Amino acid sequence: MTPDLFLTLGLCLAVLTIPMYLSALADSRSPRLSLLSAILAIGCIAYAMSAKPSGYTLQEVPAVVIDVLAGLVK
Repeated sequence: MTPDLFLTLGLCLAVLTIPMYLSALADSRSPRLSLLSAILAIGCIAYAMSAKPSGYTLQEVPAVVIDVLAGLVK
């Protein structure tokens, strides 16, 4: 798996963590699963940043996500 894929996976998990957390709070449940997904998201993003020697800039991130999604569809 490439660092680009881990970055995309981490960003998707991070986006999905927010509604999971809010749903758990609204239902007065413990947000265990949302915390787990947040930890996984941070881990995936941290691995992607450390695995790519030059790292990622904010300008590169949208292109990387589109490239990964295009590769999955193709």
